[in-house]
Amino acid sequence: MVKLTDIIKVYLAGDVPVPALRGINLQIEEGEFLAIMGHSGSGKSTLLNILGCLDKPSGGTYDLDGLTVSDLDEEQLAVIRNQKIGFVFQSFNLLRRLPAVEQVELPLLYRKVPNRRRLAVQALTELGLADRLAHRPPQLSGGEQQRVAIARCLVTSPSLILADEPTGALDTATGHDIMRIFQRLNEERAITVVLVTHEREIADYAHRVVRLQDGRIVGDERNSSPNRPPVAGGPSLGGDGEDSRA
Repeated sequence: MVKLTDIIKVYLAGDVPVPALRGINLQIEEGEFLAIMGHSGSGKSTLLNILGCLDKPSGGTYDLDGLTVSDLDEEQLAVIRNQKIGFVFQSFNLLRRLPAVEQVELPLLYRKVPNRRRLAVQALTELGLADRLAHRPPQLSGGEQQRVAIARCLVTSPSLILADEPTGALDTATGHDIMRIFQRLNEERAITVVLVTHEREIADYAHRVVRLQDGRIVGDERNSSPNRPPVAGGPSLGGDGEDSRA
């Protein structure tokens, strides 16, 4: 699904070039669950931005589903993001004054999709938020806000989900609930998931862990026994972990 060949990214600090990625070669198969680990400054967020077509490499080639997206212009990249990629961020990126159901409707509004309300309600219900449709972010716990963000991502039916430190703003128990959701999306819907984390315990939910250091891949290992937290209740995506109020 994803093929990165000799990817380089260089930023300028004034007139001084600052390399962020130094020749990344990486393939991600359809349906994989991959974690990218590294210390601050290792290049993991830069790599995720390139995977998400939010930034372009300074050199090298990025192929997504057979299309060389590193050659596309900004308008074409926006179409790829809209059609293929879903994003989940550490800070949730919710609009403070909008109720949950309208937050999830937003990407459908941009696409001019009919029956937006029905699709948004369905996505929130699947994530255990049927009784939170009218709640605004300040009325939701951190875990509930992240589930709204995941529902907003899912409603567009992406083939690739990119998650940037999705548990970083959550307590430990709620973080595990969120990782269980990603795990089930990957297993039950065969959605390819790539997440960035600095926590090994979180990375252990993935099938594969890639480690970055100074803009280079220094480790790439398969995880034969992904983390599986205890589950209360049935197999639905909605998990009912108790969130601490944030």
